[in-house]
Amino acid sequence: MLSKLKKLIIRVEKIKGVCPVYKIGDAFFVEEGYKLTTNKPICLHSLVSLLPYYVALSHGVSPSTLGIAGEDGVAYVQCLDPCKYTGGGTVIFSIKLEDK
Repeated sequence: MLSKLKKLIIRVEKIKGVCPVYKIGDAFFVEEGYKLTTNKPICLHSLVSLLPYYVALSHGVSPSTLGIAGEDGVAYVQCLDPCKYTGGGTVIFSIKLEDK
């Protein structure tokens, strides 16, 4: 039997360049290990960076184990837009478990 999966909070921490979708502080969620929930538009470029990690993080695997932990132990990923070359925006996201 599977244990209860944890809700992930994916929050915009920093934007390099200009992102047409996100602002710092925007957030969306992954619930029950696979349900993406939000009340704002989501950029598909940002989802690609999350895909390799969301299942493991939802199961409570440590960001350090996955090699994506910052000094604070929080998971960080960035979208795939190379803003230096495209004129767009590269967004840095934190991924945390919901505190209950």
